Amino acid sequence: MPKFRQIFRLKCLCLLLCMAGCSPPEDPIKCASKNTNCTITNSYGAFPDRSGCRASAVAYPTTEEELISVVAKAAMDRTKMKAVTRFSHSIPKLVCTDGEDGLLISTKYLNRTLNIDPSAMTISIESGATLRQVIDEAAKAGLALPYAPYWWGLTIGGLLSSGAHGSSLWSKGSSVHEYVEQLRIITPAGRENGYVQVRTLDTSHEDLNGAKVSIGVLGVISQATLRLQPLFKRSINYTMKNDSDLADQAATFGNRHEFADITWYPSQGKAVYRIDDRVPSNTSGNGLNDFTGFRSTSSLALALLRTTEENQELKGNADGKCTAAKLMTLALSRTAYGLTNNGIIFTGYSVIGYHNRLQASGTCLDSIEDARITACPWDPRVKGQFFHQTTFSIALSRVGSFIRDVQKLLEIEPKAMCGLELYNGILMRYVKASTAYLGKQEDALDFDITYYRSKDPMTPRLYEDILEEVEQMGLFKYGGLPHWAKNRNLAFDGAIKKYKNAWKFLKVKERYDPLGLFSSEWTDQVLGLKKGVTIFKKGCALEGLCICSEDSHCAPEKGYFCRPGKVYKDARVCTLSRDETYH
Repeated sequence: MPKFRQIFRLKCLCLLLCMAGCSPPEDPIKCASKNTNCTITNSYGAFPDRSGCRASAVAYPTTEEELISVVAKAAMDRTKMKAVTRFSHSIPKLVCTDGEDGLLISTKYLNRTLNIDPSAMTISIESGATLRQVIDEAAKAGLALPYAPYWWGLTIGGLLSSGAHGSSLWSKGSSVHEYVEQLRIITPAGRENGYVQVRTLDTSHEDLNGAKVSIGVLGVISQATLRLQPLFKRSINYTMKNDSDLADQAATFGNRHEFADITWYPSQGKAVYRIDDRVPSNTSGNGLNDFTGFRSTSSLALALLRTTEENQELKGNADGKCTAAKLMTLALSRTAYGLTNNGIIFTGYSVIGYHNRLQASGTCLDSIEDARITACPWDPRVKGQFFHQTTFSIALSRVGSFIRDVQKLLEIEPKAMCGLELYNGILMRYVKASTAYLGKQEDALDFDITYYRSKDPMTPRLYEDILEEVEQMGLFKYGGLPHWAKNRNLAFDGAIKKYKNAWKFLKVKERYDPLGLFSSEWTDQVLGLKKGVTIFKKGCALEGLCICSEDSHCAPEKGYFCRPGKVYKDARVCTLSRDETYH
């Protein structure tokens, strides 16, 4: 037993070490001949259904004029198109065109800062600019983007299109798209308009509510102007508590602190509350956020961690996962989750610093090539993290009941969620009701759940049935809205019906791209224009590709039957036989 604990302490230490170098992520697009005969994937190396995506060519415009020309030529030829970002962080197949004859339009080189207006407190950037670039450029002018996702490797076009957000119920909330002052979007057009149209939408234009969260089906965003605020300081404290009153606290905690979030470790019965608020700018402190999970990590350490977890899964070693999760949680807590008081060491709470140094991180992107000695933890070129990510938001009025239901499941099997605690538990972020047609419908709490995925799609996960109960309760029993850039297929089954203004969005789509050149079979399925977002094939339930309400939906003639949930009878998945159990 002492040797066992020593090994796990070593693994935790490996994760917490910030390496000097790193192999930055490679371009998600690979072409056989220059910019033709191409494949595309996401930054994790696999889509939910594990299939590949191909395109006949990729274009890399460097100016808006070049982008206009690319879209016009493709529209004239009636070629399917998709905008693609530098790092391609979306888990679902949002970047895939239909078939193999489509065109990928990369915004990799559309990354300039166009204008910063200190008096108007706005910044204008091209859509390929990263979140980090916006944060840094704004700070140089004494300004700040008030709310943002925690990972700075997202592009502005990508995070707007997918509705990405941070955590706050204050002001307009934590979604970046709520701070858009103007968008320029390039859409297809008819022959009479030269096959392309440049649309400039500001806050007085109703179509902005459709364009600012569009999952990429309207056209290509070329530029965006965001509303900023004067740069300010924040004070951060992390407090770990027993989760016995989490169901009551979760609905109100976000109203008490501007940048509040909660990280929940269900199997440990603990919750970490982020007490995070603005303080006067003359408050002493130069804190820095370099979140541990976003740092460069030794490839050897990553392989060791992955191999250990694979062995735990193979042997059904839940105790091993629980022990490792406790050690990981302890190590993260003692190092303040990557916070330092002065950019070098952590000396204690409160951590006080300027907003631009605390709001996001992602240092594994900021390095030169080191032959993959180190890498981002999820880089598919090394043996590292390979996971599913289930993310949905539940209305604040229903959050307490959902948490209590999860705790009831844990009463049945307390070890069931140790596995997701190895990925730092369940991150709970606050998000406000949005004006976007495909944005959040009411004030909500977003549950971000990351967990082990087998390299073999036919291999069940440890306690898979419990995690799927949680997923289905959140999405269906409690009406959770899926994050557009995350999730497995089943999360999008019927999801569009949960958006009261979905019909308005579809009207905008019909006007902007009547031929559906920026749409694909996948996006049509997600938007309810076609059936088939769930896929029935051997092992489909294991990968979250299928779900059903009765056996007739599961093609029993092919051997796929419904499995009612063990606790909640409205939760069902398709399985390979009536007698199948996971563990």
